[in-house]
Amino acid sequence: MAHDHHHAHGHHHRPPVGAGSRRLAIALGLILALMAGEVVVGLLADSLALLSDAAHMLTDAAALAIALVAARVARRPAKGQMTFGLGRAEALAAQFNGATLLVLGVVIVIGAVGRLFDPPGVDAGPVLAVALVGVAVNIVATWVVSGADRRSLNVEGAYQHLLTDLAAFAFTAIAAVVILATGFHEADAIAALLVAAIMLRAAWSLLRASARVFLEAAPDDLDVDAVGHAMAAHAGVVEVHDLHVWELGTGFTALSAHVLVAEGDDCHAIRASLEQVLHEQYAIEHTTLQVDHEHLELLTIESG
Repeated sequence: MAHDHHHAHGHHHRPPVGAGSRRLAIALGLILALMAGEVVVGLLADSLALLSDAAHMLTDAAALAIALVAARVARRPAKGQMTFGLGRAEALAAQFNGATLLVLGVVIVIGAVGRLFDPPGVDAGPVLAVALVGVAVNIVATWVVSGADRRSLNVEGAYQHLLTDLAAFAFTAIAAVVILATGFHEADAIAALLVAAIMLRAAWSLLRASARVFLEAAPDDLDVDAVGHAMAAHAGVVEVHDLHVWELGTGFTALSAHVLVAEGDDCHAIRASLEQVLHEQYAIEHTTLQVDHEHLELLTIESG
């Protein structure tokens, strides 16, 4: 019976999967089509800025594909050895995505620095055309994904990718205009460096967010001291210790604590009341509270 309760509890707080996945799938299709065009034109026109945009698009596509899979996997109910389900699949995916961005960002920086010293001739016309198409496609994809459930680490990651892609395409378009107007071919390498900087920044935020989940940190926006004080101040509670708050996965915060209540009080009622407070004030749904009565005679012996 306990297992059934756990199963339902672990499952019901997650948002429904359908519409968000469809939105992510549409954006993924748009991005893959654009990326193929970018690689071809980037190679033919000898533009590192366009190839770096394509590399960023590749990680976009990976982010969206992983978000689709991880969101579905994370919603599977808890069973067998996986007593928490697979909620951390999303954080694992975000970590992979961050690592990919980091590596590609570094590779582009190395290539761009080499090109600054010896800039090749860049055929800026086709580069400008593809960059402008890229801006348009990204605006559509960003609009599509913005309607999905952005509380998810992955969906938010995919959304941020698309937003930074808009900036990356804008830099590439500006570089192409500069080359067409002035013949300053170094502009392509400078744009590639700016795109790499965007990728490295995104990598840092994804790696940091996923590392917090794996290091059992409390959610960024939750004040653990405030939670502890609120529990300790609750009627009938004498002391709260061994308080642990951690993020199991996106939007799934767990709390465990040892609570001492006054000897004559109803520990079951206090536990239920504490769980309600944690749920309503702090949106913590998964609580494990060990509630014991304070033994006054033991305390007297200790103080003596």
